[in-house]
Amino acid sequence: MTVVIHHNPDCGTSRNVLAIIRASAEQPVVIEYLETGWTRPQLVALFAAADLSPRAALRTTRSPAEELGLTDPSVSDEALLGAMLAHPVLVNRPIVCSPRGVRLCRPSGRVLDLLEHPPTGPVFSDDGQMILNENGQPVD
Repeated sequence: MTVVIHHNPDCGTSRNVLAIIRASAEQPVVIEYLETGWTRPQLVALFAAADLSPRAALRTTRSPAEELGLTDPSVSDEALLGAMLAHPVLVNRPIVCSPRGVRLCRPSGRVLDLLEHPPTGPVFSDDGQMILNENGQPVD
């Protein structure tokens, strides 16, 4: 199995995660979910594999979540899933699938545990902090 990234090319975190994956010598399958959308079985399976609830996967910044009333804690998981199917941007990203697991990779350093061959460094997080040095060793 290869690495799959559910990617939004307009998102800096998603671009950073994709760069880290490629730096590990993986050629991932890139799914631009804003173009393809989601299916209900796909979201349910991804969330289960990543141990996420729809609420935990809900993107609330730079999305219509608040104006759709989805940030209210009384909104059910079913309603959130329905909204995510209608508005793919409501799903936080990037979600990465690999033989080592499935994870929402925010911050971008969360992808490192999913890679068979971590990249040699240096590797930087979304905020510019070094997370792997030039020898590929984690930086505390």
